[in-house]
Amino acid sequence: MIILAISNGWKTACMIVAMIAVFYFFLIKPQKDKTKAEEAYRDALKKGDKVMTTGGIHGVIASADKTHVELEVAPGTRMKVAKSAIMDIPAPKAKK
Repeated sequence: MIILAISNGWKTACMIVAMIAVFYFFLIKPQKDKTKAEEAYRDALKKGDKVMTTGGIHGVIASADKTHVELEVAPGTRMKVAKSAIMDIPAPKAKK
């Protein structure tokens, strides 16, 4: 009886460890990798890059410093936004 109880406890412990591993490899690690990639992308922004903000504003980077970028959204119109508000580089439109 004692041997069965011990092995049942090990099964439960192994199952809990397996669930934690699944959560880590399918939820936590991919999110960390995505965050790291976004951070590297934002650090690599430079003058002349075409970007889109999280608010949907498209523009070209006129200048950049450590935490902010200045976007030119129209000729002669510039906006200063936080680098964290830059979402991505807009995909080029396909020609018809």
